[in-house]
Amino acid sequence: MKILIVEDEVKTGDYLKQGLTEAGFTVDLARDGVDGLHLALTEHHDMAILDVMLPGIDGWGVLAGIRRSG
Repeated sequence: MKILIVEDEVKTGDYLKQGLTEAGFTVDLARDGVDGLHLALTEHHDMAILDVMLPGIDGWGVLAGIRRSG
């Protein structure tokens, strides 16, 4: 299972990525909404964990962009 994490707080993002990777998941980590949306639209992910308050595009905007893409 491949998971996308979009989190701008470095410690939180790194902690989530490390824990999920150690649990056997493949994890992509983006630090802002623009990069998160780009990864979501160009890579296949089974799940996304989105922070709501992100620089660039907020988490709700990332979700809306994913939904618009079909």
